[in-house]
Amino acid sequence: MRRFRRARLALISGLLAGPCCALSAAARPYTPHALGSGASAWQDTGLGAMRGVTIGPIESALHPNKGYGSPAFERTLDEARDMGATWISLTPFGRVLDLKPSGIAMTFEQPFEESRRALRRAVGQAHARGLRVLIVPHLWVESGGWRAEIEPGDDVAWARWTRSYAEFVHAYAELARDTQADMLALGVELRSWVTTAHAASFGDVIADVRRVYPGLITYAANWDDVDDTVILGQLDVIGINAFYPLAEKNGATSEALLAGAREIEKRVARLAADWQKPVVFSEFGYTTRPDPAVRPWEWPDFMSHVKVDQQAQADAYAALLTPMLDQPWFAGAFVWRLYADPDDLSQEAEWGLSPRGKLAEGVLRDAFGASWASDAPRAVR
Repeated sequence: MRRFRRARLALISGLLAGPCCALSAAARPYTPHALGSGASAWQDTGLGAMRGVTIGPIESALHPNKGYGSPAFERTLDEARDMGATWISLTPFGRVLDLKPSGIAMTFEQPFEESRRALRRAVGQAHARGLRVLIVPHLWVESGGWRAEIEPGDDVAWARWTRSYAEFVHAYAELARDTQADMLALGVELRSWVTTAHAASFGDVIADVRRVYPGLITYAANWDDVDDTVILGQLDVIGINAFYPLAEKNGATSEALLAGAREIEKRVARLAADWQKPVVFSEFGYTTRPDPAVRPWEWPDFMSHVKVDQQAQADAYAALLTPMLDQPWFAGAFVWRLYADPDDLSQEAEWGLSPRGKLAEGVLRDAFGASWASDAPRAVR
């Protein structure tokens, strides 16, 4: 039985294991990583599993010089590495007005050129610490809608939207190339596009990025529509924003959560086998409240009068990760999330998704310190 499983059993008994020694990420010169074929292709690279931490920007112009590329951000990088992270994910945003957009504004809290310079510094700061970098451009919908429901309108409107989105991603593909970022996500939760007849035009976006950026590409599908996403064959690694429910009713025991996670593992294993691609959880996490694994997609900003429950969050982390670490097709996972300034507590409520300083951080440290099946290349027979 893996050390992480033993720690998990101790955890659910209320005996949180102390932080283990973090695996150091050895700095390597940048070379584009070409994956071989098959669901275990990531394992065959010898790069080791992606033990990832998403670091969010500071989402307020009231906190200048605290976001990506800043000295505060460097302290968060050191914190992530101390947890055992070997990768970080950076999430620059573009803005759309509503769910019928005609274009994308590149500015998010600061002018785009300033943001691009900051992101360049951030990638360099991460690489200097031996951390690999995934860049994940996101869309922010000003009206409050979910990006998965974007619907520009008729064919002419879709063509206009596709051109605008291609320019948005192209800009970050150039940045990823120039900074030697290790992987690029081409989108996040774009259900109305990549699960429909419009998906062919997203293939054109992929082809354009391939001409610009020589590194690995992924796409962050939502957990409940990844099976219907038709562009997966054009990716190097299948990305899933893995906010999976582990139980249907409140009060589930740790054993019940683990049973739910094992069913998820079977489902994802079928996906990897069907597409012959490795899978990464491009995001995963649970809020710090009772029963966070029942409806994990519920956003903490929309909650009030919440009881903080660190143990419930930790139990959900442990349950989801436990069956995944044994799978050679499982390339890794990025926890959602830490913010760039470790001293800024304004970004999220105490019951939010961050594991920082909570029992879930101990689970993460132990998982990152454990041996993963995708760490070592398969023996040649």
